[in-house]
Amino acid sequence: MLDRMRETLFNVLQTEVPGAVFADLYAGTGAVGIEALSRGAKEAIFVEQNPKAVRVIEANLHAFGASADARVRLKTVEEALPEIEADVYFLGPPYPAVEEYGKTLAALAEKGAKLVVAQHDRKLDLEERYGALERTRVLKMGHNVLSFYRTGG
Repeated sequence: MLDRMRETLFNVLQTEVPGAVFADLYAGTGAVGIEALSRGAKEAIFVEQNPKAVRVIEANLHAFGASADARVRLKTVEEALPEIEADVYFLGPPYPAVEEYGKTLAALAEKGAKLVVAQHDRKLDLEERYGALERTRVLKMGHNVLSFYRTGG
């Protein structure tokens, strides 16, 4: 995620992150979840299926002194979702994995998620609604888009 886009994301979420449990799905380096912790999240949950990426996340958490407020799951998002509860879910799967978006958004809707943010390529048209999750905002920056979904609009 571009630094500018991450800053925009957290500016939009500035009242929602403090004290929240933040789930960084498809976490990669963990930059988004670590930013959530730096913005006052009570806890961040990182879900990543690549063992090398998990080692990077753990090293980054240690470097930022944030290990105590983090849980790292070496699993697929599909495996991890039933085990986690969060106030805010962020998903940014690798752009070529387009099937992950609909599958994960539908699973989050079924789970009763209240707020989900999906980062995706501008060329990918996500649905306006996944179950009870309704898209309420779209922010475009270059080739990247942030789609915000909330329960009941």
